Amino acid sequence: MKLAVIGAGLIGSAAARHLARQGRDVTLIGPGEPADKTAHDGVFASHYDEGRITRGLDPMPFWSRASRAAIARYAEIEEASGIRFYSEVGCLMAGPEGSPQVENMRAVAARDAIPCEEHDDASLSGRFPCFAFPPDTAALFEAKDAGHISPRALTRAQIVAATRAGARHIAAEVTGFDETAGGVRVTTAAETLTFDRILLATGGFSRLLLQDRLPIEVYARTVALFEIDAVETRRLAGMPSLIYLDPEGENPYLLPPIRYPDGRTYLKMGGDPEDVVLTTRQELADWFRSPGTPGVGAAIEAMIRDRMPGLRIERSATMSCVTTYTPDEHPHITALSDRVFTAIGGCGRAAKNSDELGRLGALRLTDQPLPDWAR
Repeated sequence: MKLAVIGAGLIGSAAARHLARQGRDVTLIGPGEPADKTAHDGVFASHYDEGRITRGLDPMPFWSRASRAAIARYAEIEEASGIRFYSEVGCLMAGPEGSPQVENMRAVAARDAIPCEEHDDASLSGRFPCFAFPPDTAALFEAKDAGHISPRALTRAQIVAATRAGARHIAAEVTGFDETAGGVRVTTAAETLTFDRILLATGGFSRLLLQDRLPIEVYARTVALFEIDAVETRRLAGMPSLIYLDPEGENPYLLPPIRYPDGRTYLKMGGDPEDVVLTTRQELADWFRSPGTPGVGAAIEAMIRDRMPGLRIERSATMSCVTTYTPDEHPHITALSDRVFTAIGGCGRAAKNSDELGRLGALRLTDQPLPDWAR
């Protein structure tokens, strides 16, 4: 049976690796990262970045299970590809003592037996002197199996591991597909190929191929990068990833110093307060070519100065990405027909979970049962 995975991002590349490891005849189809986003007129992906938080704690049981399953395979992927993408620096989740968010995280840690250090005002400042928190803050710290990943490097590692296991990779955009009696015809700008089945892992650009066959919402997101010098980088060497459980529900997140491809070191922070829905190809492309929503960078800088008032920032910048949500905040690991299947809808959590989402998509594509927790 000839299989194709459409979309060579985080989830698609993971699915291709799992299928290749099963000995399947699989072709991964999807373009790489554009050399210049501002001049690119094709499709984009949200993994063009060096920092995403990874952790086991998540209030939804599906995502907690998916996270821990994916994290458990990071070392395997690094070994198979020779590409390092994971930094186990730990993840701190902090918020007002007694708030529903903090109590929920405690319940999740107990429910899923996730080892965490508990901290209060008395211990937080000593354990994490780089941060400042409001009075009566409580926190849970996952020291193991948590930290951050490079989504760019993870995608590259998955593709290398998949091709080494026997998958083929065609670095081209799929412009359409048609189901026929003999299979699924997949069209790119250069050729038309026929497969017995296909798995669509096309993220925020899924409507280009599916129109409205799946209920999804694609939101524009702006994140901020804060450059620091070598002295600050050394001072913050022990900094973990941080999520602040804001009672207002914004839950801003902060990553420790990470070296980016331009040779500079940045702290990355997200907490975009706006939900801007993107629908058309033009809207998506214009968004990815932009630096994000004006004014959001200043709002995020105010957040980081609240958490790290002593931080010395050399310069700041913003960048754009998207998140793809489903109505129930579970991914669409589903069949649209006997030949067309999907693994779409990361719901803002896809990067750290992507290897497990790809595995589930591979199972669905090949008629293997999903685990009970993923149904």
